Amino acid sequence: MATIGKKELVKLIAAKMNTTQIEADKFVNTFIDVIESQVAEGNRVRLIGFGSFDKRDRGARRGLDIRSGKPITIPATTVPAFTSGLEFRKKVKKIAEESK
Repeated sequence: MATIGKKELVKLIAAKMNTTQIEADKFVNTFIDVIESQVAEGNRVRLIGFGSFDKRDRGARRGLDIRSGKPITIPATTVPAFTSGLEFRKKVKKIAEESK
């Protein structure tokens, strides 16, 4: 399994859209910026078939300080979350089964 970084993603998008890597990079940066700002404002970004980006609140919980071994309280926080859509899951499953 390979890891595709942003640079490789930009190249793939540029080729697929028949545009320059500069334009594809602007697209990727804008896409990420819009999702980040909307989720930070409390909005869910839903791309039907692909998935949803939103934020989730995590309550405070007990943990363990790995250095000292003493119990600690991990404070409540808000984290970004992605939930994959049905079509995306189906496509991943299909491709995975075909590659076996």
